Amino acid sequence: MTTTARLPKPVTDSWQWQLKAACRDLASSRFFHPDHERGNSRDERERNAKKVCHTCPVIRECRAHALATREPYGVWGGLSEHERRTLVSSGNVA
Repeated sequence: MTTTARLPKPVTDSWQWQLKAACRDLASSRFFHPDHERGNSRDERERNAKKVCHTCPVIRECRAHALATREPYGVWGGLSEHERRTLVSSGNVA
């Protein structure tokens, strides 16, 4: 009989939080900037994305994931790309 003890364990527990995310059924364009987006347009899109994040029941899990994986793009866990880079570079990542 074949043993499965050495096979990787299921990772669904690590990702289960995503099923509860407030952004789950929204267009990704609300959270990720198009090429060459700058200035007021970018600021407004990020503000609107963060409004969604701040209503989200899994904002902490999302933020922790983005910081742990050094997610380079988009608004995750209520933080913009710039805000995450600043936290990471300052060493303020738990």
